[in-house]
Amino acid sequence: MKYDAIVVAGGVGKRAGLGFNKILYKMKNGKSVLEYACSLFFEDEDCDKVIIVTNEDLDFSHLKLTVVPGGKERVDSVNNGLNKVDSEYVFIHDGARPFLTIEDLNKLKSEVVNYDGAILATKAIDTIKVVKDGIIERTIDRNIIYHALTPQAFNTAVLKEAYQNIDFEGITDDASIMEKYGKAVKVVEGSKTNRKLTAREDFENI
Repeated sequence: MKYDAIVVAGGVGKRAGLGFNKILYKMKNGKSVLEYACSLFFEDEDCDKVIIVTNEDLDFSHLKLTVVPGGKERVDSVNNGLNKVDSEYVFIHDGARPFLTIEDLNKLKSEVVNYDGAILATKAIDTIKVVKDGIIERTIDRNIIYHALTPQAFNTAVLKEAYQNIDFEGITDDASIMEKYGKAVKVVEGSKTNRKLTAREDFENI
């Protein structure tokens, strides 16, 4: 299978408190968070193109690399990237998730060809409460709760169609778009190490 990867890096990352965009943070390996997040896609022979959606100036380049500007909201940024996708499948990844493993990537690749989409996710391990006005309303069975990760992979034509035919109210990821459009998205259990760097402490010792 062949795919294009969209790496979303259009946010500012204020919660990290670094004074600059967190995707530009230099890791101990000498690469920025963003470059490292793209590295598996650069190396993967099945990946034809890596489309970074950002308003930042990059300090790295690659033959597979295409850069497009970020939009006002995440869905706008992804849509900007989708306009550059030519492959049958598209993988959408957060630029602030540099710890994707080849094992998880390969699992996702093997599943997306059988569905309209597939996402990496981890099972919830904590007790999940529904809270209103500071008071617990009910407890959700954690056995049916998963934390969505990225990459999220889709049939390109179906995702583009979904983008053109739904409203984006309440949308927080691309799997939500496909869900709202009535398409089947497979959950692939991924590694807990594939975390998103968000707060200042996330950047310690990386």
